[in-house]
Amino acid sequence: MASRLIPSEIIRLSAEINQRVLSGESIFNLTIGDFDPGIFPLPKDLYKAIGRAYDEGMTNYPPANGVLLLRKALSAHIERRMGLSTDPEDILVSGGARPLIYSLYKTVVDPGDIVVYPVPSWNNNHYCHLCGAEGISVETKASEEFMPQAESLRPHLEKASLLALCSPQNPTGTVFSKENLHAICKLVLEENRIREGTRKPLYVMYDQIYQELCMPGTVHEHPVNLEPAMRDYVVTIDGMSKAFAATGIRVGWAYGPREVLSKMRAILSHVGAWAPKPEQMASAWFLQSISPVDDYLEWFRAAVGRRLHGLYADIRALNQSGYPIDAIQPKAAIYLTVQIPWQGRSAGNRRLDQVSDVADYLIGQCKIGLVPFRAFGAPDAGGWHRISVGTLRENDIPLVAQALKRGMDQFGD
Repeated sequence: MASRLIPSEIIRLSAEINQRVLSGESIFNLTIGDFDPGIFPLPKDLYKAIGRAYDEGMTNYPPANGVLLLRKALSAHIERRMGLSTDPEDILVSGGARPLIYSLYKTVVDPGDIVVYPVPSWNNNHYCHLCGAEGISVETKASEEFMPQAESLRPHLEKASLLALCSPQNPTGTVFSKENLHAICKLVLEENRIREGTRKPLYVMYDQIYQELCMPGTVHEHPVNLEPAMRDYVVTIDGMSKAFAATGIRVGWAYGPREVLSKMRAILSHVGAWAPKPEQMASAWFLQSISPVDDYLEWFRAAVGRRLHGLYADIRALNQSGYPIDAIQPKAAIYLTVQIPWQGRSAGNRRLDQVSDVADYLIGQCKIGLVPFRAFGAPDAGGWHRISVGTLRENDIPLVAQALKRGMDQFGD
């Protein structure tokens, strides 16, 4: 299994860019879904709370399912922000979202079981490999903003153990419509009515780690709000990392059916994937302080939105001027979906035959690092890429567009 594990293309690209930067090159590294703390700092109250927790000596083991104060704070936070009533005993805290995703896979997916997920999407193929599952990837369309449609999923659910969904979607920065997500919920409930008493249920992983970063006019939907009966089948994944630019704090949480969460907790207790106790306590204190949370999110969404919409406007302007580049209007998260259909083009004596040639040209000639959708399991057709704005300074937005233009100006007829 380990010898066949595919390394992360995103980490490889970012490491290559960082090495070139250390060698003196100036490159916009827009690959990793992370934040530059100099641009997007932690909320001040959270920063101070972490120091307080260490000062007060809260450095011993936390409970296996998370500090009770944090689970209570999360219960109130989820109800206030999502309108969902969640018992603290049905919440599991871990060292970020990844251990929760892994433990959910290990809990509901046996070797040889089927996991259905859309492409492009983040890491589901790798989790299938780690668990010995058979992954069925459902290709999505640009015309549908790369969100999986109910009718595309329907043929694959009968034999599946897990349906892995993400909204807002990584890498696309788009979201489920209410109608489409509701239709998917109905399919899941219909399938579980058929299975009742004869087979294990079809569970849904609902990764909403970016849900606080929806742009104005975009509404984040949750399956349980649309169909209350989904409460028995949905495990929601969330955390501090993306909502509060706190990727290094490593506090994530899951909530869902107690039977599933208890088994996830047992798995993680053996793995030891707890969030550090000081960070848990600090997160609890911070989430209880409603005004600082709301104020930070308001500032954060606006700052991310200016970058996403600024890039989108500049890229669309290039498209309208006849350049071979386009983008999908951003809806959420820190990502812009951009189309760079440069395969088959020539720049000087260089021909861009492969997606890797385009990626190299972007880095070497345009001085920009992006992630092709191939890294998220999607086919190479279309030239679609992800731009991450978490490390992008607002003043640099026009420079990115200018760099792309310079690269395209080198193309021959």
